[in-house]
Amino acid sequence: MKEFVKYVFATVLGIFLFLGIIVLFGVMSIIGMVASGEQTKGVDDNSVLVMKLSGMMEERGTSDFLSALTGQATDAYGLDQMISAVKKAKDNDEIKGIYIEAGAFAPDSYASLQELRRELADFRKSGKWIVAYGDMYTQPTYYLASVANKVWLNPQGQVDWHGLAAEKQYIKGLLEKFGVKMQVAKVGSYKSAVEMFSGEKMSDADREQTQAYIDGIWQNVTRDVAASRKISVDRLNILADSLITFATPEDLLREHMVDALIYTDQVKAEVKKMLKIDSDEDISQLTIADMNNVKGKKKRGDQVAVYYACGDIVDGAVGNLLNKENVIDAQKVCKDLEKLMNDDDVKAVVLRVNSGGGSAYASEQIWHQMMELKAKKPVVVSMGGMAASGGYYISAPADWIVAEPTTLTGSIGIFGMFPDMSGLLTEKLGIKFDEVKTNKHSAFGTQARPFTDEEMKYLEAYIERGYKLFRNRVASGRPLTVEQVEAVAQGHVWLGQDALKIKLVDQLGNLDDAISKAATLAKLKEYHSEAYPAPADWTEQLLSKVQGGSYLDDQMRLALGDYYAPLMFIKTINNQSAIQARIPYFIHVK
Repeated sequence: MKEFVKYVFATVLGIFLFLGIIVLFGVMSIIGMVASGEQTKGVDDNSVLVMKLSGMMEERGTSDFLSALTGQATDAYGLDQMISAVKKAKDNDEIKGIYIEAGAFAPDSYASLQELRRELADFRKSGKWIVAYGDMYTQPTYYLASVANKVWLNPQGQVDWHGLAAEKQYIKGLLEKFGVKMQVAKVGSYKSAVEMFSGEKMSDADREQTQAYIDGIWQNVTRDVAASRKISVDRLNILADSLITFATPEDLLREHMVDALIYTDQVKAEVKKMLKIDSDEDISQLTIADMNNVKGKKKRGDQVAVYYACGDIVDGAVGNLLNKENVIDAQKVCKDLEKLMNDDDVKAVVLRVNSGGGSAYASEQIWHQMMELKAKKPVVVSMGGMAASGGYYISAPADWIVAEPTTLTGSIGIFGMFPDMSGLLTEKLGIKFDEVKTNKHSAFGTQARPFTDEEMKYLEAYIERGYKLFRNRVASGRPLTVEQVEAVAQGHVWLGQDALKIKLVDQLGNLDDAISKAATLAKLKEYHSEAYPAPADWTEQLLSKVQGGSYLDDQMRLALGDYYAPLMFIKTINNQSAIQARIPYFIHVK
């Protein structure tokens, strides 16, 4: 009987081991198929790059093979991926044009759109064509599509064109319903981030700066569209004021906002005419993902590293609570910059910043590492949609700063926010407190009561000291005098084109301009760029999925829209650094 049980057990164990090996080989085969799909792709003659504008566009794209395999992948593009695809398409003789298909597109900023639009305009200058089609163009999508040779619209379609508005949320009343008050200490009359928690509307200073930057963004948008569509800026403003969004498609055609009214099935025929192929021939198409797997120009010369720093600036603890791909974790960034500093193959570094700031402590840590890096090799900052407050703090040490005209930057100021939960705990929940202590301020920070006037004075002095440090960091980095910095500080948010005039940035341009400047400073005759940090491989992605992953985060972004950022902030508020160098919270430019 014992022998029988032994053989049965061995047989069962063998079956399980066999099944385990089969599963392992299956997983490895799937990974192999995914990897093979990412190998260099060939391009047929007379091809078209298809850009489907739907879903989110962020600063840098990520790949998630598990989501792709399970069908859970969300529509999301990286600005870097889209620009790379357009560049390769311009240089590839087999690709004749670009087809833009408008959809529900959500770019992170008009600065990102402006950078991509400039790349598309450069594609057109090479002699190739761009056409765009949409059933409905959102305003950001139309801004991008207006660069095309031809803009086509569904005969029952719509073009949203209404101007810009900046909407801000104020939750003081919501907090009060729960017996919570926010105790605030800040420096800077324009440092309006705290107003979300302490006010009910824009302060005069915040209204002034907000009006200035949305006016500046709109001027850039109307100027670019006017040049492409041959419509005057004045006329574009008249059309926006008349809410041409709800006009008939024939009116849009008459106003030259579109070139033709056609249905989806007619688009292929028009593209075939442009390709000069017969109506029964197929159109060879490549997606953005396909194009990024097409072999580009051979990399030659010395290396200029491009390090992407995108999202909230956080200390390591908070970074662990959030999707790490969307934060600037000071602990990780400092280690990465140190590696680049010690890498002899890297001759210069471009820090690509797209951040509204965050923890003042974390910003100081990155500032220090930037200074160490700058001492060994040239450092240039390229600003994306935002490089403000803490984002500007980490940019200030650079040898040269390049910004887009519509980048939001500056916001040199510091604040601290400390929730007073005593109303919730004692009045709403009926919790009582008592204490003993050894010293006058032993109970500082207790949840049983708000800060006393004396405690607030200590906090305000601490915040003031942090502001002076921030101001001195900027003064030494630019270089400017402390008085010159103070004149443009106080938390004031500036557009890149205005920041150039007050010497907070050195040049208006894109990432390519920053790379070129870094190569010049390093005295490189021939060079190429490499992006850092390296994308996560499949094992890291698998581990991320086990720990929570980013799929749910992406779904929440899509579902919550404008409310995603403030809700995520509230979720992590107890883990955030109390002292913040942050742009006014959650600006929604529509």
